[in-house]
Amino acid sequence: MSTELVLTEQVGRVMIITINRPAKRNAIDRATADALDDAFNTLEDDQGFWAGILAGGPVAFCAGSDLSAEGDYYTERGGEYGIIRRKRTKPLIAAVEGLALGGGMEIAMACDLIIAGEKAVFGLPEVKRGLVPACAGLFRGPRALPLNIASELIIVGDSISAARAAHFGFVNQVVREGDALSVAADLAERICLNGPVAVSLSLQAIHSYVAADDPSAWEITKHARDAVYASEDRVEGVSAFFDKRLPTWRNC
Repeated sequence: MSTELVLTEQVGRVMIITINRPAKRNAIDRATADALDDAFNTLEDDQGFWAGILAGGPVAFCAGSDLSAEGDYYTERGGEYGIIRRKRTKPLIAAVEGLALGGGMEIAMACDLIIAGEKAVFGLPEVKRGLVPACAGLFRGPRALPLNIASELIIVGDSISAARAAHFGFVNQVVREGDALSVAADLAERICLNGPVAVSLSLQAIHSYVAADDPSAWEITKHARDAVYASEDRVEGVSAFFDKRLPTWRNC
């Protein structure tokens, strides 16, 4: 199951999935999205797995979309990055070390539980590039955090520490740097001690309740994304990112 871009490991009934693109801070491109989709398909379809863990590297869990991919990271079963719109029946824990920015934070929000190293950082900096969080951040952010804190992340674009994220209930546990994966593995093992049918049905009930408004939320997100992609500021923001300079906004 492992590929160069995504590594997988079975530990008992737990599948550990690791994004492995350190040179790009684990940013997601087409190939990485496909590899993640394959791994999540196996987690879902193989009845030998009862829970999953998603991890990244020590410096970056995931820095979000690879902007050079130009939005080409949608998969048939999982949606964006292979995970954002996935219908799951098994618990998934995010083990976050380092940066979880943009799509990286949105990936963490697509998981059920989050264990974060003490130096982990979460953020939705899309507005700094003339973009919007288009992978559910616009509605999962306000669900997972107090409205004013989610608004701060989305419209200011600055990041927050793991400790602050935990203070607002976004993170389940903050652990010593480098320990996120081992703590997540212990948590996954504890989940696997429970009845798998009961866990699965409970998880699906939670997802059904929380995601009841998702169709309209995705339509609202699509409207914002389409509008911003048609703007000159989006072109300028992305160009400035690649040029490593401050953008010159035109408000159009």
